[in-house]
Amino acid sequence: MATGAPNRKKLAPPPAGGLRRLKALGPALALKSALLAAIRGFFHLRDYLEVETPVAVATPALELHIDAVRAGNKFLRTSPELHMKRLLCAGYGRIFQVGPCFRAGERGNLHNPEFTMLEWYRAKADYMDILDETRELLIDCAQKCLGRTWIEKNGVKINIADNWQILPVSGLFEKHAGWDPARDYDENRFETDLVALVEPRLPRDVPAVMKDYPAGAAALARLKKTDPRLAERWELYLGGIEIANAFSELTDASEQRKRFEDCARRRAARGAEIYEPDREFLAALETGMPDSAGIALGIDRLAMLFAGADSLDQVLPFR
Repeated sequence: MATGAPNRKKLAPPPAGGLRRLKALGPALALKSALLAAIRGFFHLRDYLEVETPVAVATPALELHIDAVRAGNKFLRTSPELHMKRLLCAGYGRIFQVGPCFRAGERGNLHNPEFTMLEWYRAKADYMDILDETRELLIDCAQKCLGRTWIEKNGVKINIADNWQILPVSGLFEKHAGWDPARDYDENRFETDLVALVEPRLPRDVPAVMKDYPAGAAALARLKKTDPRLAERWELYLGGIEIANAFSELTDASEQRKRFEDCARRRAARGAEIYEPDREFLAALETGMPDSAGIALGIDRLAMLFAGADSLDQVLPFR
């Protein structure tokens, strides 16, 4: 058989606009780099251990409205949460991670199938401790990256160092949607009214925190001892954009297993793929996890807001 160089077709050069766009993103990429450095510095000074967990996982966390991307016989992680909680069970009391996560079917000005997530977990803490820490983190990052404590969204200045508005979910729904989801939870109505009626009316000039979600939307959060209709969960919005989601973590393995089973049934009812419960995570919970709190914060959205941008296209070089 004759051998020789393969018959290659000459490839057309990429469109010049592509490279021009990448060059124009220079300031945004430098800002995101500074943001990542500030985040790492913040946690290292507070004795947090930076960790890495697998990106390809056998069993993604079971969550009702989050779908994983397949990668061979595994899935790309939607969050590093379950692996990080196994580290909590092993005795690591302060951990954080910055890395890629993936979610199927998410694309738009504020969504991308691949995105950068910051998650941190702290033993002997609850969701309000994490709220205080989140405020300290964002003020520190703004000062180091922008030289000030305010950002601007749609012409409105948001002072991150100003008083954050803590708004109970039940009160917001009663005021803007006419019902209390903690008293009579309706999953579909809750999600619809949240997007259509509640989120658009959140304050735009200060950080807004939606606090104490109905138990039906608890996910992996602990229920409040004073009112088990509510979960110790909050979400942070800047300029009406969701930035972070935090819990006091559920530590009861039996209850967690029940929630996974319930979530699987609800996913099946809406025709979504069902993932096997993470048995190694549940086994770790059985050994005992300390009272802890954790949070997931979207780095790309935060970089977008710090840059004064309106879309992730303005801070992500490749989409």
